[in-house]
Order: sequence, then structure tokens, then C-alpha cells
Amino acid sequence: MQAWQVHQNGEPVTAMRLQEVDRPTPGDGQVLLKVRAANINFPDALMCRGHYQVRPPLPFTPGVEICGETEDGRRVIATPALPYGGFAEYAVADAAALLPAPDALDDAEAAALHIGYQTGWFGLHRRARLEAGETLLVHAAAGGVGSAAVQLGKAAGATVIGVVGDADKAAVARGLGCDVVIDRRSEDVIGAVKEATGGRGADVIYDPVGGEAYTQSTKVVAFEGRIVVVGFASGSIPSAALNHALVKNYGILGLHWGLYNTKNPKLVLHCHEQLTGLAARGAIKPLVSERVPLSGAAAAVQRVADGVTTGRIAVMPALQNGAAA
Repeated sequence: MQAWQVHQNGEPVTAMRLQEVDRPTPGDGQVLLKVRAANINFPDALMCRGHYQVRPPLPFTPGVEICGETEDGRRVIATPALPYGGFAEYAVADAAALLPAPDALDDAEAAALHIGYQTGWFGLHRRARLEAGETLLVHAAAGGVGSAAVQLGKAAGATVIGVVGDADKAAVARGLGCDVVIDRRSEDVIGAVKEATGGRGADVIYDPVGGEAYTQSTKVVAFEGRIVVVGFASGSIPSAALNHALVKNYGILGLHWGLYNTKNPKLVLHCHEQLTGLAARGAIKPLVSERVPLSGAAAAVQRVADGVTTGRIAVMPALQNGAAA
């Protein structure tokens, strides 16, 4: 089979090599899956660079989120068991962690319903306890993680403010349903949020960016507001000023979704059931901005690493020359 492998850490476009390899052999409690779609996540780029908290042994195949097919024909969502990731024709996953792919979504959309939407659901509902009528501020609102949070916030009845990095991404954020969109490159984020909220600030802030975005968050969080720290796509990890959180009376909430798979897996299943219901009603629909053949995976991962994409890019092993095989 064909699979992308990383033999030496570096930028995705140079570190990833498309090779002919043997199909992986599942271990105890694992299953072999035919990859129908593998969505690209920022951690894939970080793993190529050797900068992620999970460092699979070299060589490894990236791809942490797939829609796959079991040997008995079931269509499932899975997080592949590294080093046999999803940017390949076949991957391996833990049988106990398989989730049914929603009928309402195609393969690429179903794969994208997993990590980003689970993270959004846990962040907004489990950690921040977002309520209808509250104001939600989402940084990087047009990205894979941010777009999921925008849709989940709207589905929960929140007013959503999206912060983006350019005019094209602003158009995407509006299409996702943001009530207010702020272009951080051409607007004063702090002033724009205060104007949009009448000076009150945002009740919940969803931050997958870190760095300057987190600093802005501390200046626009409302009384009894909650900042949900999801990641550090900017590459800068801020230090929280706890005296500021005390004086302004807001909470800083960390979210490591992957821990729920071991600490409370029943909640992951419950979340998937909630997401499947929302998808069936049309309340959420993953934004898949591009579908590329397996041969285009490395270049696509590099674009995600460079921050120039919107929504999710799906790697489709069955695509050949832009058409389904």
C-alpha cells in the first residue's frame, strides 16, 4: 500500500515521503481500517517537526483523524494508533474507540466531526458551561478548530464573535454564522469586541492560538467570564497573570480533549451522540475547504502549518486527478 512516512523531523513538505509499505498488522484490541478520508490537523504538522507532546517513533505515518471502513464494511470515525496514521491507504485503530460515522455527513465531513468538534463541545459545554444568550468569542474562527466552535456556539444559542486573519477568512467566518467578525490585521480587536458587547466583554473566549490572542482575551473577558485554552497555534505559550484573573473575576480553563479518552471515555461517546444529533438536524456541518488525493498530502499539511487554510483539508486516498476512483 501507499503511505506517507516521516523518517526525520522537519517541515512537513520535506519530512514526509510517499512510499510503498506493507499494510500494518493490528495488535491486540486493534482493527485494520481502509482509509476513506483523513483530515489534516495542526498536530500533524507539529509531529512532523517533532514539536508535539506525542512523539511517535520514526518512521511514522501522520494523520490523527480519519473516516475509515472496517473489514466487515462498517463506516467509522477513528483516531489511528500511531505510528500507523491516516495519511495512507490503510491505518490501525483501537477497536474500543471506534465511533459510527453519521449518515448525514460524507466521508470527509465525518472525519472532521471528531477531534475539532469534540474539542469544541467539551470546551464550550463541559468546561465553560456556555449558556444560551451569552457572548462567545472565537479566535481563528475560520480555521479547523475555530470553525467547529463557531457552529457549536450558534447551535447553543450564543452570540458569536469571530476573530480572523484576513478578508477571505472574514468571509468564511460570516458564512459559518458569526454575528460579528473582526479582522485582527486591520482592526483593533480589543476596541471592536468592547464596541460589539457594549463594553461588557465576552462571557466565553475560545482560544486555540495563544500568544497575543490570549493577551487580548484577558482585556475583553466579561465579569465571571471564562477563557478556554485549547492550544498555541501561534507558537507562543503565554504566562497567565493570576492576579489579573483574581481582580477581574474570570476563569482560565485548560482543555486537553485527549485525556477524556482514558479518564472518561463514556463522555466521548456521549459527546459523539450529541454531535451526530446536531449534524442530523443540520445545526452543524464541518467545513471541508479542500479535498486532495493521497499524493497531495504533504503539501496540504504544509499549508495548514503555514496558517493559510480555512476549515479542514481532507486527504482522500480514493481520489485520482481530482475525481473519485
